[in-house]
Amino acid sequence: MIRALYDWTMRLAAKPKATYALGAVSFAESSFFPIPPDALLIPMILSSRARAWRLAFICTAASVLGGLAGYLIGAFLFEQLATPILRLYGYADQFGSFAEFYNAWGTWIVLIGGLTPFPYKIITIASGATGLDIVTFLIFSFIARGMRFYAVAALLYWVGPPVREFIERRLGLVFSVAVALLLGGFVAVRFFF
Repeated sequence: MIRALYDWTMRLAAKPKATYALGAVSFAESSFFPIPPDALLIPMILSSRARAWRLAFICTAASVLGGLAGYLIGAFLFEQLATPILRLYGYADQFGSFAEFYNAWGTWIVLIGGLTPFPYKIITIASGATGLDIVTFLIFSFIARGMRFYAVAALLYWVGPPVREFIERRLGLVFSVAVALLLGGFVAVRFFF
């Protein structure tokens, strides 16, 4: 089943309209969607390494715009939209203590959270809800998300064929590690905050 999903993703990644899907997933992941854009970015770069930098730009720009949407959810629609999203991720009860901590360390949290598997939507919503300066938020979001997506693009651009071969030979292992990282981000939210 994993092989069929991988093959389907690689076929989809090679299509010209896939960039729209990449942008949509990158946008949504920064404000409410649980699947990181890496799930599309990696196969898209592996299917056409010449597009690596363009795809990293699409991911970065869409992710920052999605982050702005998350920020606005936190700032203006916290009770109506953010609270249910935080409840969904099991974070609503701890938000008060997180907000105090966030006000002191928000810039670093945006930078570190944007680079890691930590669910970025929590960072974006918290930034708006706690009133982190929007310009600071946008600058550090752009830096963090850009570093993350361009690092993936650079790695795959320069060593793409061996990476693709590794993934294809060890698909089960790669899938398991990816799922573990995704779940680890959600566990980190519950454990640390």
